[in-house]
Amino acid sequence: MNIRDIKGIGEKTEKLFNKLGIYTDYDLIEYYPRNYDCFMPPVSIDEVDSANGTPAIEGIVVSDPVVKRIRSLNILSVFIKDNRGEKIKLTWFNMPFLKNSLKMGYKYIFRGQVKKDKYGKNPTMEQPVIYSQADYEKKMGVMQPVYPLTKGLTNNMVTKTVSCILENLDLQEDYLPDTIKKRAGLMEYNEAVKAVHFPVDKETIIKARKRLIFDEFFIFLLALRSFKENTKIEDNKFVIDNNAEGNRLIESLPYNLTEAQLKVLAEIRKDMSSNRVMNRLVQGDVGCGKTIIAFLSLIDIVAKGYQGALMVPTEVLATQHYDNLCELKEKYNLHINPVLLTGSVTAANKRKIYASIEAGEANIIIGTHALIQEKVIYDKLALVITDEQHRFGVKQREKLSGKGETPHILVMSATPIPRTLAIILYGDLDISVIDTMPSNRLPIKNCVVDRNYRPNAYKFIENQVRNGHQAYIICPMVESMEEGENNSDLCDVISYSKMLSEELPADIKVEYLHGKMKPSEKNSIMERYARNEINVLVSTTVIEVGVNVPNATVMMVEDAERFGLAGLHQLRGRVGRGDAQSYCIFVSGAKSKDTRERLEILNKSNDGFYIANKDLSLRGPGDFFGIRQSGDMSFKLGDIYADATTLKLTADILKDIEDGNLTLSLLESERIDNKLQNYMKVHYSINL
Repeated sequence: MNIRDIKGIGEKTEKLFNKLGIYTDYDLIEYYPRNYDCFMPPVSIDEVDSANGTPAIEGIVVSDPVVKRIRSLNILSVFIKDNRGEKIKLTWFNMPFLKNSLKMGYKYIFRGQVKKDKYGKNPTMEQPVIYSQADYEKKMGVMQPVYPLTKGLTNNMVTKTVSCILENLDLQEDYLPDTIKKRAGLMEYNEAVKAVHFPVDKETIIKARKRLIFDEFFIFLLALRSFKENTKIEDNKFVIDNNAEGNRLIESLPYNLTEAQLKVLAEIRKDMSSNRVMNRLVQGDVGCGKTIIAFLSLIDIVAKGYQGALMVPTEVLATQHYDNLCELKEKYNLHINPVLLTGSVTAANKRKIYASIEAGEANIIIGTHALIQEKVIYDKLALVITDEQHRFGVKQREKLSGKGETPHILVMSATPIPRTLAIILYGDLDISVIDTMPSNRLPIKNCVVDRNYRPNAYKFIENQVRNGHQAYIICPMVESMEEGENNSDLCDVISYSKMLSEELPADIKVEYLHGKMKPSEKNSIMERYARNEINVLVSTTVIEVGVNVPNATVMMVEDAERFGLAGLHQLRGRVGRGDAQSYCIFVSGAKSKDTRERLEILNKSNDGFYIANKDLSLRGPGDFFGIRQSGDMSFKLGDIYADATTLKLTADILKDIEDGNLTLSLLESERIDNKLQNYMKVHYSINL
């Protein structure tokens, strides 16, 4: 059913849902809450600091409401007194109409975030929601879903629409047989869907999530197996046994390759000179030197008269790789002819590039998904490299490899996935790991601080800019959200950049970047940042992949507790890429001891694989609120780190089915097959 056909959804609301990728009732059913809000009993004013979640205060209005206009803001303020006689100021921004709801001497319950001044004094509750005692008591103890939103769409609107759909939902027959559900300890599907949106308690959420995550992993791994079955081990039609040009470059470089780099290069060369086609994954921490290994592999290919392609997720990264390779070509007189092919290349230049690729004149082709367009015809494509491969769908990678006659495949990733999980997720690939860093890299200096440290951080950033350097600041949200009863205290890119522009001196250029921008806008901003025309870039995690700015020396992450450790480590890898000392500041708004201890792991180590394994051992099935990792394979709920136990369980069950240790009836197999076919059609436009 189209979202517009749901009761209460008009044209305006439909467009807001569409902005979130929601077009049908099933899209909305799978639009899971990002958190849950539990209404706790009201606390006294002196207890708000130690309250869990968003505090509520029961108080009497003891001053007349006052509305002041400051710049473009209408600020409504009033004072209340609790039953202990303590007072607190309440403020609302651009909500002057509430003045009529606040009557002197009347008692209400107010719920919202409490903030203090920079000295930690004068608490103020901002944007509180007003309740009568009876209304608040109805909500107490009930877990309310909190959804990711866009401006104009409130949490209340999403909640009501989801509730309406679930009330009228035709129950789906569960495709998983009882034998699998019993073995894995899984909830029934329809029960899980309802429970994940409207749980009765935290235990119910954990059970519902486990079921839905199992489904995501189960179908994903089935699809992966389907691709593997159709990918036979092929004879090597491109035997690469001439490494002279590559070896000449290695000897000419102003630095020595690490032992780990040389070991991985030897594994690649052994594969490409064998009688079988290479299918290899190279994992390596940010900054470990994977790019030069990719370049050397491409140079080896060209030396035998063949072509190689390197596909990356962003135009900025493609351009950087192209420029770096051209620099190596000029400096060391390499016999290569690289070209750059991205979406923003003009039509006239594209035609020239297409012709040179088809004629075999261009022998190294670097670009984005433009490399797999139908118009691109390769001459002798012998090697396909995909960088940060989780950013591409499986079908995109298949399409690129299909451009040649069974070319060698090299997949590169800076996402530190522990080996046990990598074997499950990339079972069809041989795995190489670059596990040491170049000796000339200065270790990044880290610190974990609370929000009171911000003025010091801004001063530090200003000093770094004055010394000619640049900074990143990461926020978890794009824009402030209108969450109705669930006001968010999280930093957002748009508001933060505006605030920072006012906080820093006027000559320091602050810009923002986020994933909802058009590709041309993102590329323009990143190119200006790379040229140091922007001093401070406020961004979402869109910059975690595909940005190499050696001049950037500060990475500051706001609300760091909202990210997984592996994701934070990826962000940290955007600095420390030049000769200057670099710094990472993790700002946390959480008061929990466990959260602080988790962030301290980043403070103590710059080793991505150590961090990933430590994160894996620390995180349990209940530690899921607000945390997403890098390289999450586009799962809606599942996270390969937090849900590693479920991932391993899913893989074990699939293996038992394949080995005949778990028998399914014909009907059960058909249901699973139908589910897989629908998945392949939706995600990869494939009919099995």
